[in-house]
Amino acid sequence: MSEFTQVYGGMLWAIRDWQQWDTLVTRLLEEAKDDAWYVYFVGQEPPSSALSAEAFRRVLTEIDILLHHDHRERYLGIVYVDDRDAPRLLKIYDPNNLGASCGSSGKQVPPGWILSRMPPEPVAGPPVIPEGRLRWWHGLFSDERGG
Repeated sequence: MSEFTQVYGGMLWAIRDWQQWDTLVTRLLEEAKDDAWYVYFVGQEPPSSALSAEAFRRVLTEIDILLHHDHRERYLGIVYVDDRDAPRLLKIYDPNNLGASCGSSGKQVPPGWILSRMPPEPVAGPPVIPEGRLRWWHGLFSDERGG
């Protein structure tokens, strides 16, 4: 079993409140290094290479903005991490496709995004990805593609 599969399917800790999330984001932005993080939009092809530090900061910042805008709850509870102090993997659920992310309904909802220090492997995505989310995602990389 690969390291990614072990960590992805292993024990993960919930980031329950916004303060924990904000602290984690700040730390990740400050510690970003080139080729340190893969960012996988579940339902698309897994990335074959890690992002540059600049691209990772931009994507993480945009995910942060999206979560604050679309998940208007007092608590967060839709982000899970393998280690709060030295994360290697984050599962971030899309606030517009939550269902029962814990699987209590008997139906597993896949995360929207996976941030990983390990090359990610394919994860079954949602049956349909809304066009608006796809445009948002592709727009994050338009500068790199010249678009």
